[in-house]
Amino acid sequence: MRTHYCGDLTEKHIDKNVKLAGWVHRCRDFGGVIFIDLRDREGIVQVVCHADVKNVVRIAKTLHNEDVIYVEGQVQKRLKERQNPHIKTGTIEIIALNIQILNRSEILPFSLEDYIPVNEELRFYHRYLDLRRPEIFEKVRFRSKLTHAVRAFLDRNGFLDIETPILIRSTPEGARDYLVPSRVYQGKFYALPQSPQLLKQLLMISGVDRYYQLARCFRDEDCRADRQPEFTQIDIEVSFMSEEEIQTLIEKMIRSLFKKLLGVTLNAFPKMTHREAMRRYGSDKPDLRIPLELVEVDDLFEKSSFSVFAEHALNPESRIAALRLPNGCALSRKQLDEYTEFVKIYGAKGLAYIKVNDREKGMEGLQSSLLKFLEPNRVEKLLNRVQAQTGDVIFLIADKAKIASEALGALRIKLGHDCHLAQEGFAPLWVVEFPTFEFVDGRWQSVHHPFTAPKVSLDDLEQAPGQAVSSAFDLVINGIEVGGGSIRIHNVDLQKKIFELLGIHEKAAEAKFGFLLRAMKYGCPPHGGVGFGLDRLAMIMTGAQSIREVLAFPKTATAACPLTEAPSTVDKKQLEELGIKVIKN
Repeated sequence: MRTHYCGDLTEKHIDKNVKLAGWVHRCRDFGGVIFIDLRDREGIVQVVCHADVKNVVRIAKTLHNEDVIYVEGQVQKRLKERQNPHIKTGTIEIIALNIQILNRSEILPFSLEDYIPVNEELRFYHRYLDLRRPEIFEKVRFRSKLTHAVRAFLDRNGFLDIETPILIRSTPEGARDYLVPSRVYQGKFYALPQSPQLLKQLLMISGVDRYYQLARCFRDEDCRADRQPEFTQIDIEVSFMSEEEIQTLIEKMIRSLFKKLLGVTLNAFPKMTHREAMRRYGSDKPDLRIPLELVEVDDLFEKSSFSVFAEHALNPESRIAALRLPNGCALSRKQLDEYTEFVKIYGAKGLAYIKVNDREKGMEGLQSSLLKFLEPNRVEKLLNRVQAQTGDVIFLIADKAKIASEALGALRIKLGHDCHLAQEGFAPLWVVEFPTFEFVDGRWQSVHHPFTAPKVSLDDLEQAPGQAVSSAFDLVINGIEVGGGSIRIHNVDLQKKIFELLGIHEKAAEAKFGFLLRAMKYGCPPHGGVGFGLDRLAMIMTGAQSIREVLAFPKTATAACPLTEAPSTVDKKQLEELGIKVIKN
């Protein structure tokens, strides 16, 4: 039907006859001549309808925005004074010889020509219209280019693209599974995969050696700006490679993607242990673009007359940390009060601060309700520790270590953005040596997953599971965890011991993971891998504020799809076939 896309026409097509099809973006009638901005996925081109081509003008006069039309015409160069530098076809136009209306459009629920922001639910209800907006479509197009580049890189490096099943058995991996009832085996359920973790490990045992897949994954958990209930994972697994070799390979891939798609050369990928990240930034995914750091000051408050801080200073499970904000004295009392309320979201009981109005004047140059509780020499040591200067504000939190770190770490990010301290560009980082376990609700749980290899001996693991670090690593870019990986356990005895420490004893382990344990007995190679959120990576690379912007048909923050009205009820007959009865709360 057409010979070219609208946005692909250039001056090299001048004097050529072309056939185009698309949507009327705008129509302007100037009496003797009608101008149509014709749009398709590649861009907009101006179509000119002259009065002497009567059939064309007659149809053009009836057109409305978003009508679908077919145009035959000749490419001509625009007069210099009429050129449009804002579009890539701005130096040419199409002289219309024939126009056909392919379909009419009703009045739109929101404007596309002069877009005025509307609520997200309305946008997603009419997502097919929302996708016509170039700024939305370009992000979806970028994601397509990204998937192609990922496949090309992995294909070049000897990886095999292998699909794994979508209907699997339910296995505990941290989040809730989406369950699928079986009609054939009533009372039994499949689960949609949270990741292909166990299946890709079985592929390593089979000798595949290098596997990848752009895998659809599902997790029944609350949505966030960087999380959807269904997502695409760049899933990678390799045999006979060390942790460092896997990281080198992934760095090479990420560098190639940024260079090819954005023309950006990434700086070095520094490595930081989980322990150091929490100490310096209060987060296991620190945004290194923000030049603020947490400083340990527990020791400065030992034996202090300020009992609130003194108690935390002596408690090994607590933490007292400080955060210096350069030029923070410019903050108003109202803003400081708002930050105090902000840290309470993370469980902090409060936020103390000291305004350094004049560093040279000692205690007289400071302003804080804390000062009446603290000795001058203790305050001086604090100011020296954080390298305070005139005009700074020093924020302090004393609380349980986890709360203090997370609250002050979150405040660090908020201050960085509120005060415009975040640097431009991309800041990649490897966070390594995560704890193997964390103690939650009276029992040990895996920090990553139960197939992650610890970096300690079996004896050390049994004696002090809380001290064991693992061969797990996350890639973080601009404060967002893009992907995580690890060296896997390839020894069946160690795997059983991990299950035991997690409270999954022999019979339960056999019932849930028997197929993996059996396979590990038949020559399981050392192996490891990573899983990257394709949507998160696309979000970061396009500068989107949410992964919903890079998905063609995203769910809302409540995991609903306004477009298809999912989830929905099903009829009684379907439920009876599955042997299911719905009990409403």
